[in-house]
Amino acid sequence: MRKRAKRTASQRGDAPSSSQEQPPQPQQQQQSTKTTTSRANKRVKAAKPESDPEYFEDKRNLEDLWKAVFPVGTEWDQLDTVYQINWDFSNLENAFEEGGKLYGKKVYLFGCTEPQLVFFKGQSKIMYIPAVVAVVSPFPPSDKIGIKSVQRESEEIIPMKQMKMDWVPYIPLENRDSQVDRLKSQIFILSCTQRRAALKHLKIDRVKKYEYCLPYFYQPFKEDEFEQSTEVTIMYPVEPPVVCEFDWELDELEEFIDNLIKEETLTEDQKDDFKEHVKKTVREAKKANREAREARKKALEEMSEETKSAFQSMKFYKFYPVQTPDTPDISNSKVPFINRYYGKAHEVL
Repeated sequence: MRKRAKRTASQRGDAPSSSQEQPPQPQQQQQSTKTTTSRANKRVKAAKPESDPEYFEDKRNLEDLWKAVFPVGTEWDQLDTVYQINWDFSNLENAFEEGGKLYGKKVYLFGCTEPQLVFFKGQSKIMYIPAVVAVVSPFPPSDKIGIKSVQRESEEIIPMKQMKMDWVPYIPLENRDSQVDRLKSQIFILSCTQRRAALKHLKIDRVKKYEYCLPYFYQPFKEDEFEQSTEVTIMYPVEPPVVCEFDWELDELEEFIDNLIKEETLTEDQKDDFKEHVKKTVREAKKANREAREARKKALEEMSEETKSAFQSMKFYKFYPVQTPDTPDISNSKVPFINRYYGKAHEVL
């Protein structure tokens, strides 16, 4: 008798074939719905409305030029007040454009500030007005700085590097990525590398020197007004010190001293000593005037024709900020005078 073979479940048809899907269970349906809803929410959140593009005004090529120029002679604690105002020196920038006063020329720039009483934001106040002086010259106008104040009896003329100042090339914004030595710069600025943070380590006299600095310039073709002056400042070292002006051509010494005694500026027992002090000061002034004339004469004799021509063709331009709604009206404060060495500007802009 034959044995019957056992049939597997698949052969009997008790289980579904691999090609048939099982109906989803309620829990699986709920999870599937949650997943679909979550993905849909993510898509909704990602689809934010597009915002309008932001536009930034392009920086002008020479926009920071006036700030790069060191304001010589300005008190250190006043520098921040100068830069707090949004001064507009677009007139200086435009001068370097085609058709401008400085276009295509080699120019040396230095800054200064002038305290002026102006009306601003509803009140009158003293403000430090910045100005930039442009010297058109084929070579640096000077490598020296003059130091002079009312408190200082003598004047110092020293190399500007002693005060950490020097002429350096100004690099316009569009050329900032280029190598400086490859650029043929036509704009040079008077720069100072003295760090303000390091001032506290300096002696007070050294710090004060910066406030008395003036860019020095020597014009060999023009006799200095001080070479012609017959007036001297007398500083007699007593307590309190006697400070006065004496003109050796207009003032008679005996009468001058007697008047000081009458005014009780001097005492009778100081008369002889004061007289000798005045005579000594006058002798020194006359000697300085004579040496200055001789030095100018010698400089002219040794000067090349090319250098003479350059000195004779030098031009000084003084730039003040342009009037804007954010700045005070300084139209009545503009003056051509630069300093005692440079004299007056050829043009004020």
